[in-house]
Amino acid sequence: MPERVSIPGFNCGRRFIARQADLQFFNLYETESPEVVRGSDYKSRLDNPTPRTLSAVRHFRNVARSLCRVLVKHEVCESGVGQGGLIATFRYDIGEVEEASHLDIFQKTIVPAIAGSKGICSVRLLVADRVASGYVNAEQRARGVANLVPPIVLMVEGWADEDNFSRLLKNNLAPQTLVQHGLTGSSTLGIYAHQLTILRIP
Repeated sequence: MPERVSIPGFNCGRRFIARQADLQFFNLYETESPEVVRGSDYKSRLDNPTPRTLSAVRHFRNVARSLCRVLVKHEVCESGVGQGGLIATFRYDIGEVEEASHLDIFQKTIVPAIAGSKGICSVRLLVADRVASGYVNAEQRARGVANLVPPIVLMVEGWADEDNFSRLLKNNLAPQTLVQHGLTGSSTLGIYAHQLTILRIP
């Protein structure tokens, strides 16, 4: 994480550990703009990992990685940006042809319903750059397995207790609820607790 945050254009990195999820960890990096993760500084780091990074990533399994832009960002704290101790990631997979119509449903129906609920800190709807996310780098080659690239990710942060937070997300994102709204893609919900934040020092 310190290595990533040291790349020009990276603002911070946060790591979360699974509470109810199929993947053990969730790492979130925020950059100044989407162009940062398409740039030469980032690609150079991916293609020239340090020995310590290389030794670590060889042990990673079932990696899902998307380089995303923020399509919708709803912050409950109007005077600033808030962060919650819990975060939910909802990975949603749909074909490129149907992507726009499904994003429209998320924006108009799913995001408002969750954002207006008690205990929610922020809701973000993310869209992956499919080409950039699929770039095969030295870290991936060291693992020998292709990454999963979720094309749409809904990210929800909360401060409610875990049971209520989990219940809210499972109710709003249940397959039968999604189908009622016309959302037919495959999806995976994960709930994580915050472990660590690293901020870039100016």
